[in-house]
Amino acid sequence: MSSTASIPIIRPDDYTAPAHPGDLLTRRQRLVYVLVLGALTALGPFTVDLYLPAFPVLQDELGVSAAAVQLTLTGTMVGFGFGQLIVGPWSDKVGRRLPLILATALHIAASVGAALAPDIVWLSAFRLLQGFGAAAGGVVAMAMVRDLFGGRPLVRMLSRLALVNGLAPVLAPVIGSQLLAVMDWRGVFWVLGAYGLVVVAAVAFLIVETLPESRRHVAGHSTLRDRYGALFRDRVYLGAAIIGGMTFTGLFGYLSTSSFLFQEVYAFTAQEYGLLFAVNSIGVIAGVQTSSRLMRGPVPPQWILAATTFVHLAMAIAIMVLDSNGAGFWGTAIPLWIYILACGFSFPAVQVLALAHHGAEAGTAASLLGALNFGLAGLISPLIGLLGVGSAVPMAFVMLLAAVTAIAALWALVRPKTVPPLSD
Repeated sequence: MSSTASIPIIRPDDYTAPAHPGDLLTRRQRLVYVLVLGALTALGPFTVDLYLPAFPVLQDELGVSAAAVQLTLTGTMVGFGFGQLIVGPWSDKVGRRLPLILATALHIAASVGAALAPDIVWLSAFRLLQGFGAAAGGVVAMAMVRDLFGGRPLVRMLSRLALVNGLAPVLAPVIGSQLLAVMDWRGVFWVLGAYGLVVVAAVAFLIVETLPESRRHVAGHSTLRDRYGALFRDRVYLGAAIIGGMTFTGLFGYLSTSSFLFQEVYAFTAQEYGLLFAVNSIGVIAGVQTSSRLMRGPVPPQWILAATTFVHLAMAIAIMVLDSNGAGFWGTAIPLWIYILACGFSFPAVQVLALAHHGAEAGTAASLLGALNFGLAGLISPLIGLLGVGSAVPMAFVMLLAAVTAIAALWALVRPKTVPPLSD
């Protein structure tokens, strides 16, 4: 095992107590997994959002409408969602490493294609493939964590991935705005290709297989029908998945609109726009970290979601009312920050609630969760482009619809009082 000789990683096949093999990892080994799996998790959000500050430039250079530019974002998110539906079950069947390496290689090739795209049609096609290729990172990373951990240790590890998963969509436009100061929009895609190459190298040299052959054929969970059947029979899982999808729908409604809203309506420069995202990232960090601490203590994940879905509803209404009454930038920015803070609270709670009782089909469970997150967001958020981006009201309207749907899923499907507690 020369590629991992410098890092003492334990193979799951060697464990004598395989129920939660990650409990035997040292702090150094856990740090390796957090860093590499975090980089994998960030690949999808960075692929989706890194070029958001370039939207106005793309519109001018390619001579297309704002709605056409937003469709490139939709294509990426749909590809990301569909890709997870393929990669997740595949990883349950053949192991985690092979799907991860092949899908990320596709991402690298598609990034090169996007950088060389001559028009919006080719750019949209390569963005779809980029999303498909990036799908492996998030779903396989989450499945690997579930392979290794359970109970409250699972909460700790998923909270770290949730921090990356929630922070990456907010930080990506910050980084993208700085990249645009030194390169054109095509350079952003070269950077994404290079990032994918680094991820493949990290997987090849630092990560071993976490799903041994003996655990790929668990009775009652060995076929695709068995795995999806177990998920669709679990109303708590379905409710958590819908809540996650609606949370991402609201967040991506903001992300897909923000470049036009803040740069054209509020006259921000690309760098000022990036600074705004940096401020909003504080909300995500604070939300994820606080939520994770609460779940490790006295507050179950379903009750965190009860609070965050209500906050999302209240802040969406606040943005609509304040913007309609001429409150301007601050009337949008302040409730938006609180909305994003609540997103940070939601991310780890959704993941824990969805995966805690589905270790036997972790890849499939993570894939369906991710597909709903990005697929629903990709399909719904373009409504804002059709409604127009001359104010914050269309963005807030999509957030409002998402919040109402999430509240309905929580109380009709999850039913917080009936959810069994997490184990230690």
